[in-house]
Amino acid sequence: MCFMYTFVQECHNGVPAVVEQAARIEGISPRDLAGSIARGRVVIPSNPNRDHKVCAVGEGCRVKVNVNVGTSGERCDEDLEVRKAEAAIKNGADTLMDLSTGGDLPEIRKRILALDVPVGTVPIYEAVRKAGNVADVDSDTLFNVIRQHCNDGVDFLTLHCGVNYEALAALREDPRLMGVVSRGGAFHIAMMVQREEENPLFKEYDYLLEILAESDVVISLGDGMRPGCLQDAGRRAKTVEYLTLGSLAHRALDHGVQRMVEGPGHIPMNQIGYNVKMIKELTDHAPLYLLGPLVTDIGAGYDHVVAAIGGAIACKSGADFLCMVTPAEHLALPDVDDIIEGTRVACLAAHIGDMARRKDESVMQRESQMADARRRLDWEGQFRLGLFGDVARKIHERDGKLETCSMCGDLCAMKLVKGLLEKEPAPKEKR
Repeated sequence: MCFMYTFVQECHNGVPAVVEQAARIEGISPRDLAGSIARGRVVIPSNPNRDHKVCAVGEGCRVKVNVNVGTSGERCDEDLEVRKAEAAIKNGADTLMDLSTGGDLPEIRKRILALDVPVGTVPIYEAVRKAGNVADVDSDTLFNVIRQHCNDGVDFLTLHCGVNYEALAALREDPRLMGVVSRGGAFHIAMMVQREEENPLFKEYDYLLEILAESDVVISLGDGMRPGCLQDAGRRAKTVEYLTLGSLAHRALDHGVQRMVEGPGHIPMNQIGYNVKMIKELTDHAPLYLLGPLVTDIGAGYDHVVAAIGGAIACKSGADFLCMVTPAEHLALPDVDDIIEGTRVACLAAHIGDMARRKDESVMQRESQMADARRRLDWEGQFRLGLFGDVARKIHERDGKLETCSMCGDLCAMKLVKGLLEKEPAPKEKR
């Protein structure tokens, strides 16, 4: 039952202006997009407390890319995080998440929120800092932080509502090599064990939805039980959480709250398809937000590439939203160069996923134009059409401004064959 008139309810009754705008960007019918939002298959993170570019995520929309930024207890430079956020946007990020855990968290959040994209946060991080330690985080502390983030203008919140006693029991009964690798998931496990209380986000879920509905904030149902290595991919805790998130996703929509679902972590490539399809089926095709999935555990330093491989495959199966992974994943807090590289690789994965899941001609138009530019040795055209033309130009011109690339030179296959074919008469029609 919906308790208040929310954005979801608006889409049931008509086509809000923000939907019209998003539909133009996506090249789809505004009425169809409004219908998808009403059914919970698309979200538009847009807290009315701040203005920014419109971004639609979900069925029928272009695959979007999120970039995580944020300080840590070991490295806290607010200016650096803003530079990283700006670099992410410049290189194709559709949204940002502020995952800061060190320094003045409200001030850092304020600076990230000043940027012109939707912004997400993970409120449990600030709740732990406010309380001093995990064991002292009570329901009031956590919900007060959530309410503050909503009031500040945050557009979507990762909330680990599926980390409950049932998931904890599954973790104990079917132990995993790496236990819990989600920081938010680990915080909630520690809270439950040390306080001997159910996760308040699960126990008081209806109250949580009331808070989110007041500000039309999207709930991103966090994957606190995601596997952290391939060996843990088949363990029970992940599947138990899937089932819980499916139920919670339905309840959120009944309350008029936009929702998306996160998952599934580190899993073998051959398991991506059915994991994505399982989550989609359980949640009635809620938008799916993925970190990776990472398909090997031995790619340290190149985990952005590992994640892009998994992400492209996941998008082919129906995933909607990729969270950028950097070369620093599992190793260190990313720097600006890490953010740039990770964002670009994630954008490539999203584009490849789009080609697999969207059948309209517009997706392939740029590909066709690039092929024509390459055929004609039109370097300026190639630089213009490439996702990262500045990088392509720098590589091509490091040996001078040549007619061909410096690898082929005068033996360029396209130049040679083009000349031959242009001289050859057209084949006669057979009678």
